[in-house]
Amino acid sequence: MKETDREAVATAVQRVAGMLQRPDQLDKVEQYRRREARKKASVEARLKAAIQSQLDGVRTGLSQLHNALNDVKAIQQSLADVSKDWRQSINTIESLKDVKDAVVRHSQLAAAVENLKNIFSVPEIVRETQDLIERGELLQAHRKLMDLECSRDGLMYEQYRMDSGNARDMTLIRSYFGSTQGLSDELAKQLWVVLQRSLVTVRRDPTLLVSVVRIIEREERIDRRILDRKKQTGFVPPGRPKNWKEKMFTILDRTVTTRIEGTQADTRESDRMWLVRHLEIIRKYVLDDLIVAKNLLAQCFPPHYEIFRSLLRTYHQALSARMQDLAAEDLEANEIVSLLTWVLNTYTSVEMMGNAELAPEVDVALLEPLLSADVVSVLLDTYMSTLTSNIIAWLRKALETDKKDWVKETEPEADQDGYYQTTLPAIVFQMFEQNLQVAAQISEDLKTKVLVLCLQQMNSFLSRYKEEAQLYRDEHLRNRQHPHCYVQYMVALVNNCQTFKESVVSLKRKYLKHEAEEGISLSQPSMDGVLDAIAKEGCGSLLEEVFLDLEQHLNELMTKKWLLGSNAVDIICVTVEDYFNDFAKIKKPYRKRMIAEAHRRAVQEYLRAVMQKRISFRSAEERKDGAERMVREAEQLRFLFRKLASGFGEEMDSYCDTIVAVAEVIKLTDPSLLYLEVSTLVSKYPDIRDDHIGALLAMRGDASRDMKQTIIETLEQGPAQASPDYVPIFKDIMVPSLNVAKLLK
Repeated sequence: MKETDREAVATAVQRVAGMLQRPDQLDKVEQYRRREARKKASVEARLKAAIQSQLDGVRTGLSQLHNALNDVKAIQQSLADVSKDWRQSINTIESLKDVKDAVVRHSQLAAAVENLKNIFSVPEIVRETQDLIERGELLQAHRKLMDLECSRDGLMYEQYRMDSGNARDMTLIRSYFGSTQGLSDELAKQLWVVLQRSLVTVRRDPTLLVSVVRIIEREERIDRRILDRKKQTGFVPPGRPKNWKEKMFTILDRTVTTRIEGTQADTRESDRMWLVRHLEIIRKYVLDDLIVAKNLLAQCFPPHYEIFRSLLRTYHQALSARMQDLAAEDLEANEIVSLLTWVLNTYTSVEMMGNAELAPEVDVALLEPLLSADVVSVLLDTYMSTLTSNIIAWLRKALETDKKDWVKETEPEADQDGYYQTTLPAIVFQMFEQNLQVAAQISEDLKTKVLVLCLQQMNSFLSRYKEEAQLYRDEHLRNRQHPHCYVQYMVALVNNCQTFKESVVSLKRKYLKHEAEEGISLSQPSMDGVLDAIAKEGCGSLLEEVFLDLEQHLNELMTKKWLLGSNAVDIICVTVEDYFNDFAKIKKPYRKRMIAEAHRRAVQEYLRAVMQKRISFRSAEERKDGAERMVREAEQLRFLFRKLASGFGEEMDSYCDTIVAVAEVIKLTDPSLLYLEVSTLVSKYPDIRDDHIGALLAMRGDASRDMKQTIIETLEQGPAQASPDYVPIFKDIMVPSLNVAKLLK
């Protein structure tokens, strides 16, 4: 208490010190005293109330404890009285044992008297029940069976109560009613037969199915009653519980499984379409069965059976097991596609589980997959592997078939625009299209994978196609008389390249989503470059054919015969025009390039003739005549290639200007201006070399050795720079193997 008083005084001192920190607060001392007095009175009142409340609670508790003590003493006295009475009555209970035994015997005799009629009529009831079962009157048969079982179970129960250890009497009763279990089994067989054919029975005779369900319901109630009695007495009659409801669902499960497995009527050996037929039969049967179950069967069963939901679950499990079995077989590629299409698409479509007649009981969104993701993945990997091998084989076969057409004596077919073509692109892309259509039925992801595979194999195929086209050309060059339609088929091969390009674009546009297109384009090597290379080689082979026919006439250029008057260029122009009439069957992108290349090649061959040193002009008159002839022939070539290129809207005659420029050098009459003219020529055509200039000066025939040396050396000191868009024309022209020194002599 002293410690508490000291703490209270210390606290009070701190509070007073806090209140009187300034002189002006001394005037409020009386006010502070009254406020503190009020606080003290309030605290004391609350403290008294709390103590009073505590005292009232203690008083009430003591009163209750006192009452409880009195109750305990009263109970103790009552127990003592009961114990005393029980000890006094032991002898009386033992003297009543005979009465108890008499009661048990009376109960047994009463049961025997009650069942006496049934006991004596057991053989007759058994025969009647057997007849009813055979006639299919199952409800009446079950009623008599219940009477037999009730009599047997009643007698056995009374015997069990009287003397549960007396096995002889129990055996006697069981033996007397021995036919009852056989009748029960026979009735059960009939029930299971009806249930196995329930989907047929419900359409023809729903009453029979209802009777079966009623019998099963009766047995379920009896089972429950007997199990309840077992908990009290421990007695269970023979053959109980029957669990017919559980067996009913087992029978239905087995029936569904057998029905699904029994739909396979063919094998791969007897019918290549065995799996498609098998899956279609399953689809039809399952859909019909579930519609019948929803609309008819559910009305024959109690609602709590949820028979439709149970059958739906059973069918789904049976289908899943069947699909697993099929997936485990060694399926071919088309069979894998059929299986996956059915599992992933058909099963949940309106053709089956999504059918309007099954809604709303069947929600396809809640159905589990028939095949696990791992199994589907394995099937897809197998399919892709098999498809890869098949595509390679198909492409090889298609190319071999197309090669046989290349050596035919008849021209290839033309498309609707009149362009030559072979059947190869159509065959290849028809095959790709078919596989993509099949893949699209399964999933978008598989469709994209198949498209990538097709593009990859297309790249490999184009390499073989290029090699075969080269072999075709080489074989022709060894014997230009064979094949008879070489030019026409080479034109078709070139056109195929454009068809391939267009088909690839069409394929991507049709089967590739926009968001995936960029990724596919990046992951695939560009086929345009390969196709353009094949087309370029094909066009080159065709031009090679042209210039092989022109070789004799090209050799006449820049000769004495040419100078005196030759129609070599006329023949060249006619021949080129004739060939390009055949080349009109080439599609425009390639024909345009081919005309440009033919133009360049013709001018190049003309200039090559100039550089061959076949003639050396001896006078200014000869130089003038030769130069003028060159200009006329350049115009002939210009007119020819303008005519050939007229349909393309572009001028392609700049190459002929080269011949005119060379003619100007030859035509020059003042040798002192020769350096200036040659410099102009070199500035226009930077790829011209000193051996070209030497051959050109040698053809003039009037340039001195010193002049030639000076011109060449001066030009070598400041070679001209070519513009970025300049197309070399002298680069590939070779001068006969005479060095510059010899040309200068």
